Amino acid sequence: MSAYRSHTCGQLTAANAGETVRLSGWVHRVRDHGGVLFIDLRDHYGITQVIADSDSPAFSALERLRAETVIRIDGRVKLRDESLVNPKLPTGQIEVYATGTEVLGASDDLPLPVFGEQEYPEETRLAYRFLDLRRDGLHQKMMLRSRVIKWIRDKMWDQGFTEFQTPIITASSPEGARDFLVPSRLHPGKFYALPQAPQQFKQLIMVAGFDRYFQIAPCFRDEDPRADRSPTDFYQLDLEMSFVEQQDVFAAVQPVIQGLFEEFGGGRRVDADWPLIPYAEAMLKYGSDKPDLRNPIEMQVVSDHFRGSGFAIFAKLLEQEGTEVRAIPAPTGGSRKFADRMNAFAQGQGLPGMGYIFWRKAEGGSTEAAGPIAKALGHDKTEAIRAQLGLGEGDAVFFVAGKPEQFEAVAGRARNEIGRELGLTDENQFKFAWIVDFPMYEKGDDGRIDFSHNPFSMPQGGLEALESQDPLTIKGYQYDLACNGYELISGAIRNHRPDIMFKAFELAGYGHDEVEKRFGGMVKAFRYGAPPHGGCAAGIDRIVMLLADEQNIREVIMFPMNQRAEDLMMGAPSEPSNEQLRELRLRVLPNE
Repeated sequence: MSAYRSHTCGQLTAANAGETVRLSGWVHRVRDHGGVLFIDLRDHYGITQVIADSDSPAFSALERLRAETVIRIDGRVKLRDESLVNPKLPTGQIEVYATGTEVLGASDDLPLPVFGEQEYPEETRLAYRFLDLRRDGLHQKMMLRSRVIKWIRDKMWDQGFTEFQTPIITASSPEGARDFLVPSRLHPGKFYALPQAPQQFKQLIMVAGFDRYFQIAPCFRDEDPRADRSPTDFYQLDLEMSFVEQQDVFAAVQPVIQGLFEEFGGGRRVDADWPLIPYAEAMLKYGSDKPDLRNPIEMQVVSDHFRGSGFAIFAKLLEQEGTEVRAIPAPTGGSRKFADRMNAFAQGQGLPGMGYIFWRKAEGGSTEAAGPIAKALGHDKTEAIRAQLGLGEGDAVFFVAGKPEQFEAVAGRARNEIGRELGLTDENQFKFAWIVDFPMYEKGDDGRIDFSHNPFSMPQGGLEALESQDPLTIKGYQYDLACNGYELISGAIRNHRPDIMFKAFELAGYGHDEVEKRFGGMVKAFRYGAPPHGGCAAGIDRIVMLLADEQNIREVIMFPMNQRAEDLMMGAPSEPSNEQLRELRLRVLPNE
């Protein structure tokens, strides 16, 4: 017999009755029933009930045990009385009568309980993550994550992709976030960077002639934390393909992602129809480039109904260039109470409020519009709005106005809130959409033109578009996959021609020499025959978060940082020693 176990704690069944066995695990729970001890012994595989009475040689040692102590148990397998069978456990038909025990790892008093899955402050959970991970809910999420990654890996091989690894220490690259810099000891004053993504390397793999690449890649970005984003590092399914157009990438990706959600989605419906929605349309209809299509609400422009109208606030606003009024329909939301609640929501989001109209039954059985805006507009205009939006008695509409870039994000959140509040959002499904035709460039607050998405993307129209069009009108062959209000995938058809690449960077303020300096390896490679290629990356952490029905990404990462990008368990970040700084020829400036 093994020194520690003959079976795991999830293995014994009625077929093992009468056998002498050895188990090892953690003391999950101890119950003292007046001279009879019941101990739930837990390991990675499950729980087995151990029993000891005063006749057991192990009794005196077992009654002194603390929760989470690691022990070894020797004993005999017994069938439980029929009335005591626990159908919720695979081992629920049996128990082990303890004849001997040994403490393998004693436990101090616990800073948080493992048994019971109680809510506990996140700071405590992260500081004692090794205990938190023993709790069944979190343990199962980590196992889900592992199974998801294995499934993805197998499916990618089946799809004809080959797995390669790319460097972790590399050069800084403008990927849209801040780099983590690594000082070089051998080259004082110079720095490596941790890769924000394997972007340049995977393109070089295509140039090197490997047709379909993938990797479960660690990525590092010094970002502000959010509930759905890690502030330091994350993992992505990274892939690239040669001799492809945009649709070829979509065709390769959909079987992987759709199959993954069908396999691990817990029975929720997985929509197989993935529409292509242009970025501009997504922002107009949904106020987001990652729309939640489970919500059927679509916003519409209703500016014409307010121009020169009696509702002076909007009429005057529309006299300014670049302004418009958008409507957020709210089917079944036709009550003043709901309208006031949504108005308060908008104010909490930083807007002065949202105007509204709702329709109710009038005397005589007709439908009438109600609310201050309805009074100001009059019957004909409110009827025109109702007809445009397809609304009726018992429905409402909310309005946002101004320059779209200033209200779109809040309008999108209001749309989501209305959908949830009114029960319009179908929570029991996964709905996907490819968002396409992203603008290649955007104008910053300082008026400068910069890349809006991936700088290595091929512009639609190629070199001719870069030379003849207003940069802000140029679209890229860039695409995101949205699912239930989250961005799961981002990718592009790549810019593989040096002449187009230099011009694209020139418009963003990067001179020829700067491009050669920062991306010399890629530019050099493109001069020696580069195939058309494209790909994307899918966020593993975010995918698992959706599959696990979690709102916080830290719940599906084994050892996450907290909201301040601190590792409370290991004490990172930490101060370097003077010796380390001297070796790197660095000096830390005091805080201002």
